[in-house]
Amino acid sequence: MHSDHTTPKGQLHTMFVDSEAIANNRLGEPLRRRVDVYIPDGHDGSGLPLLVDLVGFTGSGLGHVAWKNFGENVPERADRLIATGVMKPAVIAFPDCFTRLGGNQYVNSAAMGNWDDFLVEEMLPAIETRFGCGGTGHRGVFGKSSGGYGAIMHAMIHPDIWAGAVCHSGDMGFELSFASDFAHTLRRIDKHGGTIRSFMEAFEAAPKVSGDDLHALMTLAMGATYDPDPRGYLGMSLPVTMDTCEIIPERWAEWMKWDPLDMVERHGEGLKQLKALMIDCGDIDQYNLLYGARRMTAKLTELGVEHRYEEFPDTHSSIDYRMDVSLPFLAERLSR
Repeated sequence: MHSDHTTPKGQLHTMFVDSEAIANNRLGEPLRRRVDVYIPDGHDGSGLPLLVDLVGFTGSGLGHVAWKNFGENVPERADRLIATGVMKPAVIAFPDCFTRLGGNQYVNSAAMGNWDDFLVEEMLPAIETRFGCGGTGHRGVFGKSSGGYGAIMHAMIHPDIWAGAVCHSGDMGFELSFASDFAHTLRRIDKHGGTIRSFMEAFEAAPKVSGDDLHALMTLAMGATYDPDPRGYLGMSLPVTMDTCEIIPERWAEWMKWDPLDMVERHGEGLKQLKALMIDCGDIDQYNLLYGARRMTAKLTELGVEHRYEEFPDTHSSIDYRMDVSLPFLAERLSR
């Protein structure tokens, strides 16, 4: 909802991408994916930077363009920032990457689907061909939580594709953010029949989503992402024993390969190519992500990677206002 109804409004275009990349998913996900694209007022998109919004777990890019009470959706936020001169004009894409398991981490998975390939090889060319935006040196990716994870992960894996990235409260430091959830997940599985299949059947049949079950689903989704099990129901498994919750070292090692704090050791040099890199986190983040963020900025500094790091006084929740900082930062750097 625009706070100032006189603010010039950009246009929102809807397009669909028919994906081959995610055809390998075991979840029965539809291959036609909607992407909404914001074009600033007075522009047709040509020559502008392209920013891609990756949302957090349980979200969709479509949620960021929907009407919002007592606040702005992302296009309205961009309208205000651009109209007031705080932000340079940019195209913003909002892909729908929601899945049966509540979302994904935007990487390739034999269970979840090849979402990395979808974004880079299918979605980007479709948007840039239609609107004439982006291109080498002018593409940025940003997101919060799982989306923040996706943003920094894409920047590390594809520094030749992305010229900028912003990670708001992204998943990193897996032993702090995920390992403590395994016991909770086992308790929810036990409550619903004792197997991952029985848990999923109960979850999907429930008339109301339980917050406790949703949190367990998130942990299972991470398993399907980082260590897909071809023998597991929908490719899901946990890196712990199902009866005693003891870590299975070889399985946990597969998860840890995807921890950004581990990945930066192998891919950190590529981040030096970026025009813009920003990481921030609330100083009372309830998922302990602050400590991972602090470790990451220390590693980046040690590697000599230029980046912007900020902590702000808040939790993990309802922090879209941080885009007032990140969107102008990305648009300015990628307009150069």
